[in-house]
Amino acid sequence: MPRGVAIPEPRQQLFAALERVVAADGPGRLTGRAVTREAGVATGLLYTHFTNFDDFLAGYAVDRAFQIASGVAGLPERAGSGTVAANLGDAVLATPLGTLLALARLIAFRPELAASIEAVLGDGTGGLAAVERSAADYLTAEQQLGRVPADADTQALALAVVGVLHHVALTGADGPAAGTRIRRAMAALTAGFPAVTTT
Repeated sequence: MPRGVAIPEPRQQLFAALERVVAADGPGRLTGRAVTREAGVATGLLYTHFTNFDDFLAGYAVDRAFQIASGVAGLPERAGSGTVAANLGDAVLATPLGTLLALARLIAFRPELAASIEAVLGDGTGGLAAVERSAADYLTAEQQLGRVPADADTQALALAVVGVLHHVALTGADGPAAGTRIRRAMAALTAGFPAVTTT
């Protein structure tokens, strides 16, 4: 890139490039040079914004874990509106599958990144823990409203919701096909729930 050309949101540009490298070559081929080459920027840009490559990876992991957590944070507030299946499906589909796949593969390759996430965002925020927690809180709230059976194990259902999301992401599904699979799974998980409507 020519000198003097401004790069919009360089950190996000580098993070997006990291995801493309992981998707194409796996986390084992991840280097600063691979990321900056993919981003189309000079190698020094990465080190302008991060102390070293480990700092860059930690920054990426925290940013994306926060993004995933933010996408599902409002789910418990939807209790009593719409349908349980639709609310779960909407929350799960708010999670960018490419981001989730890259983050999951990176944490599996560099497990210490989970501790980096929790050091910044708090306990239980690494990986899919935030999705599981929000789903469990939501299902418990719906249970209290009579829209989830009183004897349903909301923690186990939340784990199943996360399992669906994780599987769809890891199998590389994206776009409408992923949406269809996820919504069908949410409908199956909530089949037989009380048909309680609210205004």
